[in-house]
Amino acid sequence: MTGTIVLVGAPGSGKSTVGPLLAARLGVAFVDVDGVIEERAGRSIAEIFADDGEPAFRALEESTTAELLGGPGVLSLGGGAVLSAATRKALRGHRVVWLQVSASTAVSRVGLNEARPLLLGNVRGRLIKLLAERTPLYAEVATERVETDVLTPAAVVDVLVGTASARA
Repeated sequence: MTGTIVLVGAPGSGKSTVGPLLAARLGVAFVDVDGVIEERAGRSIAEIFADDGEPAFRALEESTTAELLGGPGVLSLGGGAVLSAATRKALRGHRVVWLQVSASTAVSRVGLNEARPLLLGNVRGRLIKLLAERTPLYAEVATERVETDVLTPAAVVDVLVGTASARA
């Protein structure tokens, strides 16, 4: 397999769980854009948001995503990466899998996670708002979609590997 498989979706869709499983199954590297940003900055995403603001984080996210799109492997983007027109354009020509999730499932998976700065406060309300804003953008970049509400992470990987085999 060559190229990058890019995972997009809302917080709680399963990107950080499915990504490593998919990469292991395919024998390729897994890279999480948020993890790379945190490692390079020496701070958490929440700290970057608090100290530098969302625009500064989004600029880091955009440049890091563009840099990491080149090689083979599985790349997990942050939930808001699709807000960037440059990132949406850079995703063209890649296999982009949208892990779809309902607000109620996302809330149960995310809980009151303080590492997710955009969800602080009313988690359910914020997730509903984020889904409404981002759903058209996920749809724009996705080359395929997998609904994750009732699938285990392993089942999502089975679907994706089956799809990859069918393409070969």
